[in-house]
Amino acid sequence: MAEPHVVTEIEGPIAHVWLNRPEKLNGITFDVLDGLMDAADRIEADPNVRAVILEGRGPSFCAGLDFAQVMTDKKRVTKYFLPNPVKGTNRFQQPLWAWRELSVPVIAVTRGHVFGGGIQLALAADFRFTTPDCQWSILEAKWGLVPDMSGTVALAELVGADLAKRLTMTGEIFSGEKAVEYGIASGVADDPAKPALELVDQLIARSPDSVAASKRLLNETRRATPRRAFALERKLQKAMFKSPNTAIAREAGMTKSQPEFGPRTFGR
Repeated sequence: MAEPHVVTEIEGPIAHVWLNRPEKLNGITFDVLDGLMDAADRIEADPNVRAVILEGRGPSFCAGLDFAQVMTDKKRVTKYFLPNPVKGTNRFQQPLWAWRELSVPVIAVTRGHVFGGGIQLALAADFRFTTPDCQWSILEAKWGLVPDMSGTVALAELVGADLAKRLTMTGEIFSGEKAVEYGIASGVADDPAKPALELVDQLIARSPDSVAASKRLLNETRRATPRRAFALERKLQKAMFKSPNTAIAREAGMTKSQPEFGPRTFGR
């Protein structure tokens, strides 16, 4: 039986999601896209998961779309390209955007290559930790294309317009150190899994409901009008007042004890 192209392993409050085509530098196929959607749906449905670490097996995170495999099925390409009338994303975009919509924080750990669709997947995470020599590129420019797997939204939020245009128009390859300097990566380390796990420890020490609500609040208010942002603040705070995990956090704060939170009750 063939190995799945995406593997999800849940260990307590942490979900580890692996792109699983190491011999192809984890190039994106239809099976990878479907596997990413299945993994995101599984994690969203599990209220005990508190954080996600997204990695690639083998030497690379993801070298982008596997054109040699994907373009052999033109009918399927056409089918996946059609947008969902409700969500507004197609089946190339949604498997990556799903990590942005997930109710728990997602941390991408990158090594080797983060090219094309790979950088768009990393950008869909909330945090990105990388090795110094990892190579990053919005590589679609090399093929006369534009990035079309949801990554332009996150890129425009992270960097200035001139840098976003330069990276997208030129396909410049830059290092993990540069990715941090540009503001695209959150941190750099020889073993990027270490700072990722340190951040996970900080995240799971807080209420899973307030973490989920904070992610939604900051994602949705970044481009909102102040009026809409203030309304969403009020809406989410009302939800937090009703959360049993808020009561646990309050009690622990008053008694200076370690909180023991229950399953996440807030989500999409």
